[in-house]
Amino acid sequence: MPSPAPLRPGVYYHLFNRGVNRENIFLEDENYRYFLRLYERYVLPIAETFAYCLLPNHFHLLVWIRDEREERSTRSERVGRSPRTTPSQALANLFSTYTMAFNKRYGRTGSLFEHPFHRIIVDNDTYFTRLIAYIHRNPSRHGFCDDFRLWKYSSYAAILSSKPTHVAREQVLAWFGGVERYRAFHEQFVVDDVVARLAPNDDTSA
Repeated sequence: MPSPAPLRPGVYYHLFNRGVNRENIFLEDENYRYFLRLYERYVLPIAETFAYCLLPNHFHLLVWIRDEREERSTRSERVGRSPRTTPSQALANLFSTYTMAFNKRYGRTGSLFEHPFHRIIVDNDTYFTRLIAYIHRNPSRHGFCDDFRLWKYSSYAAILSSKPTHVAREQVLAWFGGVERYRAFHEQFVVDDVVARLAPNDDTSA
């Protein structure tokens, strides 16, 4: 199987991955929090985040890969971060660091995530809009909760909140046309009719 093309600056991507053999990659709340701390360290300098959702055995991200100028500016605000790496390497660093900590904590060995991680270019407005709702509704789709709005490790509530967030809140709300339209679109969105196109490899079951 050929290796996927490296992530390119200036491109929007739907990134997703799951545990090897569909194993759980998050077992307790601290796992989710630690992954997000690593995400801030490794990924935020190289990508802007529009939506995310972490689930017990997989995750979804909607990101825009920064160009080198914006990446330098972002890194200058994050004292002590690592030197510049390629976007693909930044994701690999996130996965490897998390895996080492997870394996040590739970006494396991070997890979935790599937390799390579899945990536789909988001190249039109309709895809972008529907993908945000698809990502946020994923916990309900896979049966991890009844109400996706209550899932803690998703950007849905962060976008509605006034608390600080690393998600591009203002851009997302502007894209939907405001808070009420954002809410309404998510509530009316039907996942099943677009699953194949939004995430053809996202067949993870609960």
